[in-house]
Amino acid sequence: MKIVVLMGGTSAEREISLRTGSGIARALRARGHDVTAVDTADGAVLPAGEEERTPLPPAPAEAGARDADASLARRDRGDLAERPAVLDADLVFLALHGGAGEDGTIQALLDLAAKPYTGSGLRASAVAMDKDLSKRLFVHAGVPTPSWRLYRRRDQNRPDAAAVAAVGGYPLIVKPNDEGSTFGLSVVKDPAELGPAFDEAMRYSNEVLLEEYIPGRELTVAVLGDQALPIVEIRPKGGLYDYESKYTAGRSEYFCPADLPDDVTRRIQEDAVRACRALDTAGVARADFRLPPDGPASCLEVNTIPGMTATSLVPMAAKAAGMTFEELCERIAGLALERFEQERRPATPRPTPTPETSA
Repeated sequence: MKIVVLMGGTSAEREISLRTGSGIARALRARGHDVTAVDTADGAVLPAGEEERTPLPPAPAEAGARDADASLARRDRGDLAERPAVLDADLVFLALHGGAGEDGTIQALLDLAAKPYTGSGLRASAVAMDKDLSKRLFVHAGVPTPSWRLYRRRDQNRPDAAAVAAVGGYPLIVKPNDEGSTFGLSVVKDPAELGPAFDEAMRYSNEVLLEEYIPGRELTVAVLGDQALPIVEIRPKGGLYDYESKYTAGRSEYFCPADLPDDVTRRIQEDAVRACRALDTAGVARADFRLPPDGPASCLEVNTIPGMTATSLVPMAAKAAGMTFEELCERIAGLALERFEQERRPATPRPTPTPETSA
C-alpha cells in the first residue's frame, strides 16, 4: 500500500512530530508498505531515514520576521492536498502535533480531497484541541474532570481571587486552551505566581484555562478503536510531567500496566472510552487522567494524535497488550481505511410514505 506520512509542520511541537513521523515511517516500511514522508511546513518530500533531522524551512522572502511563523503556517495548509505524494497515496498517515495538523485544518483539506487519513475527523480534532469545549462534553458524558475557568484575550480580563476560589484555590494549573506537550503550562502555588503564569500561557494561545490542581498519580489510557489499552502510570522525576520529562529519556519512570485495583482500572478505562466517544474520536487517541488519593480519577484532556516516539505512551500500552510497534502502526492504518469505507457508503434511503402508511 502507498502511504504518505505527514509530519513536521510549523507548530511548537514540530520536533516531536518529526520524531513521531520518522518512527511511523520506519515501522510501515518494515511491514512492506511504500512510504513517503512529507513535511507540511513546505510540502517537501523528506529523505527516507533522515526525516527526524529536517530543519524548519525558511519563511518566504516577502515575510518579515514578525510574520514568518504565520506565513509558514499558511503553507502548512495551502496546496498540500494537491502534492503528488498525497494525490498518489492510498492512505495519509498523520504524524502532526499541534497547530493545523491537529486542530482539524489538515483533516478538512483531506476530506475535500476524498483522501483516507488516520485518526479523528475534522470535528473531533477541533473539539479535542479546545480543552474548554472538551471538558464541557466530558461533564455532559459523566466523565469527571477538574473545575476550570476560561479566559479569552479579546475579553481583556484576568483571573482574580474569586476565580481562584472557584477552581479550589492554590495550587492550581494555568495553561493554554489549545496547545499540547505542556507548552505554557504552570503549576501556580501562590498569588504572586498567577500573573506571570497567565502571561506565559497567553504567549501560546489567545485563550487560557485556569484549572483545579488534582494531586495524586499521573495516568494515561490509549484507546485503539473502541478498546482501552492497559493503563500507563507516569512518575516524572522532576515532579511535573513537562516537556522535558515527556521527551527526554530517563526524566520519567513508566509503569504499564499501572498497579491499580481491578475496579479502579476498569473505571478509568471505561471513562477513557466514554471521553473519546463524547468527542467522537477515531483510530487511536489517548486520554490523560490524574488519580487523587481519595476520589475518582479526573480526565484532563484527550489527544487525537498522540506521540509515537521511543518514549511515547501509546506504543508502551500497545506493547503491554501484546502488540509490536509495527503492528500498532498497521492497525491504525487499517482503522483509517475502515472508517473511510464506512463514511463513503450511501445512507439507506427512507421509504417513501404511501397513503396507507401516512394515514
